[in-house]
Amino acid sequence: MAMSRAHFSGSTSGRPIPVAATATPGTTIHIAVAGAISMDVIYMFVSNVTAVAATLTVEFGGVSDPGDHIVKAMSVAANSGLVPVVLGQGMNGGLTIKAFSPTASALNITGWVNQIR
Repeated sequence: MAMSRAHFSGSTSGRPIPVAATATPGTTIHIAVAGAISMDVIYMFVSNVTAVAATLTVEFGGVSDPGDHIVKAMSVAANSGLVPVVLGQGMNGGLTIKAFSPTASALNITGWVNQIR
């Protein structure tokens, strides 16, 4: 098996992904590799680009509450830098990672995927 590093599928050339969705289903961050043998290992960070605190919910593979929430209503301080959200969680099966915040476009998601193929 080989490993390589890639941008989130919801990102353009590694740029931050603004969390535009204010409720479920959230803004698409990444769609994991299909199948059960290969894996995407997720490293995700959030930053708040506004002067007001905001909350983040990350849906990891589905939209069921609480079963598919890897983060639920996490408070992100105003004008924050990169705050760790997901550090090394594996995913495959073509599942989707989505995020939402009641404060539209206050939060940006960045990070990468270690692809194990």
